[in-house]
Amino acid sequence: MPTMEHERALKAAGCRVVAGVDEAGRGPLAGPVSVAAVVLPDGFEHEVLNDSKKLTEIRRERLYEELTGDERVRWCCVLVGVEEIDRLNILGATHEGMRRAVAGLGEDVDGALIDGLPVRMFPVRQVALVKGDSKSFSIAAASVIAKVTRDRLMLRLAEEYPGYGFEVHKGYPTQKHVEALKRLGPSAVHRRSFGPVAQMELGL
Repeated sequence: MPTMEHERALKAAGCRVVAGVDEAGRGPLAGPVSVAAVVLPDGFEHEVLNDSKKLTEIRRERLYEELTGDERVRWCCVLVGVEEIDRLNILGATHEGMRRAVAGLGEDVDGALIDGLPVRMFPVRQVALVKGDSKSFSIAAASVIAKVTRDRLMLRLAEEYPGYGFEVHKGYPTQKHVEALKRLGPSAVHRRSFGPVAQMELGL
């Protein structure tokens, strides 16, 4: 289960305000990548909050409402669209989203716990934690906010681009998604730089 241990360690090292940072949607063939940064109050505890992938959709939705509705929680979520993903590549777009999310919290944020590996040219002091969403409450909170934000957007895109099944697979490369892609061709929200989409563009 996550704790606030890593947040406390960064503060002990001199940081005043520490954010947890995580993303959702690096693997899909369509839609943006969603990145959230969250600052939790000192002494934060929670019996349920965990890596969003370990939670049911209903529980994620409830946690999202709880976190974003809590005045003590500071958060920022940004979406990096398919144009930037195709231009920067998915890793570059994700890192850019992480920089923007932390910057969006305000200038007093001077430390960040990042899920995964270090990010180059990051605006504040960072500590990268592999599987950090199961180790840090701040990262877990960011994972929930990023995931729910993206899933809600994909439901709206399912109405705008019917036939692809975005409401079910949220853009991930399931068999039904790939079949729809072959049948309908790429939509405006598909990532052209991703192999299966690029093959459709080339008629392969």
